Amino acid sequence: MSAVGIAAEVTAGRITAREVMREALARIAEADTAIRAFSTVWPARALEYAAAVDRAVRDGARLPLAGVPLGVKATQRLSAPSVARLVAAGCVPVGATAVPGPGTPWQTWGTTDRGRTRNPLRADLSPGGSSAGSAAAVAAGMVPLATGSDGAGSVRIPAAWCAVLGLKPTGGLLPVPGSPAGRPRRSVPGPLARTAADAAACFAALTGTRAPAPGPPERPLRTAWSATLGCADTREPVAATARAFLDGLARAGAVAPQSAAVRLPDAADCWRVLRARRPPGTAAGTEDGAESGTVADPGAAASADRTGAELAAELDRVFGAVELLATPTTPNPPHGHSGPGGDMSVALTWAFNITGHPALSLPAGRTGAGEPVGLQLVAAHGREADLLAVAAAAETVPRSQPQPRSRPR
Repeated sequence: MSAVGIAAEVTAGRITAREVMREALARIAEADTAIRAFSTVWPARALEYAAAVDRAVRDGARLPLAGVPLGVKATQRLSAPSVARLVAAGCVPVGATAVPGPGTPWQTWGTTDRGRTRNPLRADLSPGGSSAGSAAAVAAGMVPLATGSDGAGSVRIPAAWCAVLGLKPTGGLLPVPGSPAGRPRRSVPGPLARTAADAAACFAALTGTRAPAPGPPERPLRTAWSATLGCADTREPVAATARAFLDGLARAGAVAPQSAAVRLPDAADCWRVLRARRPPGTAAGTEDGAESGTVADPGAAASADRTGAELAAELDRVFGAVELLATPTTPNPPHGHSGPGGDMSVALTWAFNITGHPALSLPAGRTGAGEPVGLQLVAAHGREADLLAVAAAAETVPRSQPQPRSRPR
């Protein structure tokens, strides 16, 4: 059942949050032995949270996500503002989802005491990272919603590789622990979901707004397409799969592809400098989007600032002509469990962490080899509603779906 469907049933009294949670715990016990999406499950605590939701509903509280099981990324605390807002909306945290372990590249896979997190679509492929367990848990149907954080693509990449929705909101829109006022961090919290309505409801709870009525855009949104952004080495099967899905969205009346050249400067050096830069007195972090040190080289800092300004100027030009920018979410298909090698999975995502533009990864289908591909849509600042409207339209668009070669056992 979807998150929106669960909340409606719990609110109407047709099912209790505790019953929903017992079913979720049973699904996790059955499926997670193979997938390893959760590093820790909290059965007793989850049932206590569910009982509190049931009491609140009986007392007349209006909880938009009443009783919805929620996976929480292991690097996020229950007291984190984004998680606390979802719990206040009625979500029931069920466990911590896996993230890369010490010494593991953050764009790879989750790590648990039972081994690496597997991709529910194909056991031989990585689920992506760093919100690996969150994407895998949602894709496998263990929970309808999970939290993630995205500092370079860590929501969007696993969403693409696990064929779910992953939203990176506008930078600075949501509070982030340790982020000084007026200085938005590159790493932002974002949800992973299976349906557009669930993603919209989760985003509304995060922002304290009313979820928009689910549905496609009122008119086709002008959309620029770029397979490479002028800087990525995108594989042809990935680009072709993503473009074919964009063409399907156009036939559905959701987008109107435009002829618009997009050429961004390579964001790699800029991103690395910004990652190392943190204000005095703030703690170093442990994941892809966390500030981890101070910049000693003023030349590198000045170069990063110039690149950031060039990125912002080019995107201002793009969004002066169109409403959306579409790319493959990653330039390469999911890698195996031996590691990414020379692939740079973040090449099409991390520029938007620097500029703060909201971005959404949609399942676009699979390559001829059965590899999942995501379509990334980027919007102007504060235009998440456009992304979610296209996501609603996407649910009616056929996707290429070759049969996977293997599944978790």
